[in-house]
Amino acid sequence: MPANLTMKDIAQTLGMSVSTVSRALNDSPSISKEVRERVRAYAEEHHFTANRTAVSLRHTHALRPRVIGVIVPELAHYFFSSVMTGIIEAASDHGYYVTVAHSDEHYAREKQICEHFDGSHVCGVIVSLAKDTPSYDYDHFRMLQERGIPLVFCDRICTGVDASRVVVDDYQGAFNAVSHLIATGCRRIAFYGMNSNLEIQKNRYNGYRDALLKAGLTPEPELSLYADTREKAESITPGIMNRDCPPDAFFAVNDDTAIGILYAVKRMGLRVPDDVAICGFTNGPQAVSSDPMLTTVEQRGREVGRQAAMIVIDKVEGRSPMDQIERRIVKTRLVERGTTHKVPTSI
Repeated sequence: MPANLTMKDIAQTLGMSVSTVSRALNDSPSISKEVRERVRAYAEEHHFTANRTAVSLRHTHALRPRVIGVIVPELAHYFFSSVMTGIIEAASDHGYYVTVAHSDEHYAREKQICEHFDGSHVCGVIVSLAKDTPSYDYDHFRMLQERGIPLVFCDRICTGVDASRVVVDDYQGAFNAVSHLIATGCRRIAFYGMNSNLEIQKNRYNGYRDALLKAGLTPEPELSLYADTREKAESITPGIMNRDCPPDAFFAVNDDTAIGILYAVKRMGLRVPDDVAICGFTNGPQAVSSDPMLTTVEQRGREVGRQAAMIVIDKVEGRSPMDQIERRIVKTRLVERGTTHKVPTSI
């Protein structure tokens, strides 16, 4: 064993995560009594105590400035800019500053940013996962936790790390959107999603699928495709619409993709929503600048950002225990516009 034993050393020896060891040392009720006793016994045997850990973390926070680090996949996306607005507003209201970096959807850059944030002594980190971050390597996030830095995931969460999170109700938003399309008479509804294992992709697809099943419709694999950019949607939509049995509606994972569908079908001479209906997911500025204006699911990114920032601030200021995991869900809202018909009213 090294002379200066760390929680990471204990975790590796006992075959546990660093976060589990940390919570066990702090006697968290979320950890079983058996595991807590095993960790404490090992720590005491090697002269590493929970008290020493707590003092170390308090000292670490005392040295860290009131700066929150934020990692987003991209800066130009309306949803992420809305999230950053909410974070900055909440931080400013409580005397904190924010430093923002974007991963550009790359795992290697995401990892470098985490290392930089640790070195620059931010007091907390809020992150939305990059698309290509592998599900088997989250050590850069666990490193932040080991340093005693509050970590909060927003929107794109990491299920492999036990950390606080603020998410949009992706499942219900998708379910409501597809249910709306069905209520307007659509029966062959295509889904354009992400080519990734991100939870938002899974949840939005599951909402799409379950809305079809509830209406007695069978999800068709050939109507579920990978397209999460305007360019990709414009590229593949003509081929799909030229099939013998084309879809009569599209539900897209984001507004950018939905706009790509809209432009593609209009160039084909199809009428929206008479020939084909379209629904997106974001409710950004382009949703009201398209013709017709886009029916979409409002994500409320600003509220996501505010709640994520408050989780960090409450932990830094001691109002919330460091080892308490917060799981918050921000409700969505379907905004009906011109790319879908109105639901018929019964007489």
